[in-house]
Amino acid sequence: MKIQLETGGSRNIIRAYGPGRVTVNRDVYTTSLIVTPDQIQDWPPRVFTELNETHFEIIAGLEPEVAILGTGHRQHFPKPDAIQILTRANIGLEVMDTGAACRTYNILMGEGRRVAAALLMIESQKI
Repeated sequence: MKIQLETGGSRNIIRAYGPGRVTVNRDVYTTSLIVTPDQIQDWPPRVFTELNETHFEIIAGLEPEVAILGTGHRQHFPKPDAIQILTRANIGLEVMDTGAACRTYNILMGEGRRVAAALLMIESQKI
């Protein structure tokens, strides 16, 4: 799906997403990543079942006020033990499918919030 959002400055905007890809500004990413208004970084987990506390420590290190977890094609909630680092750091966590996470990130980023979107790729649906 293509997203249209225009903002001033050099902020990272998610322009499109779909199975196996996310477009940030003009660059297409095909592996899991974390997007903040100021940076983009590779994120090790490839699928939801790989998520563990170490992955959430990476998010906490970015010091967002809110983290958005995009869990692929469907919404899946991580184990409470894995996300305790965010709770201890007073970082809010919203969990949603990756498409909704991309849209929500753009809204919060546009409002000037310190947001980090941790995005697992959307899997191709089997028909």
